[in-house]
Amino acid sequence: MKEILDSALVDKIKGLGEEMFDDMVAFAQKLVQTPSISGTEFDLSELAMLEMKKLGYDEVFRDDQGNIVGLVRGSEPGPTIMYNSHMDHVSPGDVSNWQGYDPYGGTLDICEADNQDKTLKEQTQCIHGRGASDVKCGEAVQIYAGGLIAGLRGQGVPVKGNFMFTGVVQEEPAEMVGMVHLVDKTLPARGLDYDAMVSSEATSLKLYCGHRGRVELLVTVYGRTSHGSAPWLGINAIYKAIPLIQKLKDELYPSLPKDEELGQASISLNIIECSPGALSIVPDRCMLSIDRRTIPGETAETAVRQIKDIIAGLAAADPEFRADVVVKSAVETSYTGMSYHVAKDMAPWKISTEHGFVQASQAALEALGQTVKYGYWDFGTDASKTCGIDRKPTIGYSPMQEQYAHTPYDKCRTDYMKTALEGNAAIFLSAAAQEKEAYQKVTW
Repeated sequence: MKEILDSALVDKIKGLGEEMFDDMVAFAQKLVQTPSISGTEFDLSELAMLEMKKLGYDEVFRDDQGNIVGLVRGSEPGPTIMYNSHMDHVSPGDVSNWQGYDPYGGTLDICEADNQDKTLKEQTQCIHGRGASDVKCGEAVQIYAGGLIAGLRGQGVPVKGNFMFTGVVQEEPAEMVGMVHLVDKTLPARGLDYDAMVSSEATSLKLYCGHRGRVELLVTVYGRTSHGSAPWLGINAIYKAIPLIQKLKDELYPSLPKDEELGQASISLNIIECSPGALSIVPDRCMLSIDRRTIPGETAETAVRQIKDIIAGLAAADPEFRADVVVKSAVETSYTGMSYHVAKDMAPWKISTEHGFVQASQAALEALGQTVKYGYWDFGTDASKTCGIDRKPTIGYSPMQEQYAHTPYDKCRTDYMKTALEGNAAIFLSAAAQEKEAYQKVTW
């Protein structure tokens, strides 16, 4: 492991971080004040691109899907490390739940917030509003980390490799449509590639090293309609679904495997619908929407096959039982008008804490005096593409805290933002100086 963050360089990082802090916080407030629900990210993308140009990025562009890219090129050859954030956010929901905060206010105040391990409430300065913790404050930090690298280069500090910020569209629908287009089409068309990725998804300043996959399944149980006054003439699809639901809950879920780091695979029945859906008609279809979380070694095909086996067993015991199961899909259209028909399938992934890229990141944070802790996400991220599919080294590192995401308590600590600004810049400098073994494909 090459140690490149000596005390002089650490002082330069912290000095520039101090100088940039107020502007970074103000920029994060602007991001929160700019609504960008999935499919409406244009205004936010404009704001981010303008800020990158002000910070001295060498190249800033938007692709045909609406993703944005900013590059800070090093003074010496080396790897390209992608720093990634998504630009969209979920709905604020019922505004009355926000306890006096405007979801798009970007309010800066002193309030009570959890510490890193959620063991203590502390009075600290926070930015409030929808997306503050998912992921606009992390996005501001990453963009400013690129600006810090540009500043160091301007001071004559040797910088290896390239810092690449990417802001992608439509992450929240959970189909990776923005990230897939960026990685598979935009970067190759521009003659660009990346060697590793740092996600800005919430980690409470810990290094996150993986998460379970996610597959959305649709099970349809079939029956036969009749008049509601004569149910014996039909086959009620809801009643036929009951034994299937029972087996999912009592037999399949307890049998699912467990990963030592990521936890147990899971299955959750979250939506039940029926058709035709009229009070006087016995339903001939019952649709079950299922959230299946997978661990390494499992795939969408694995999840489908398990349910098909249950269906086959029920059909063998009941001649009137008919059902099928498919992976759900959706058509996602970006703000530029580009549409994709995509499966709702995200791969699981994890990276060893002994991997060279992770070790370089740990060394960087320790050089700054940060205590390094590791963790894993409960939810899914676009890292399912970079590491789950492409097997490129990937970590999460962010000031935001997972427990506030998608809630009316959405906020981010500004002291954590300052720490993460320094940390992201240090991770880049440390990782970019490592030899090629730090960028070996990830296996599990």
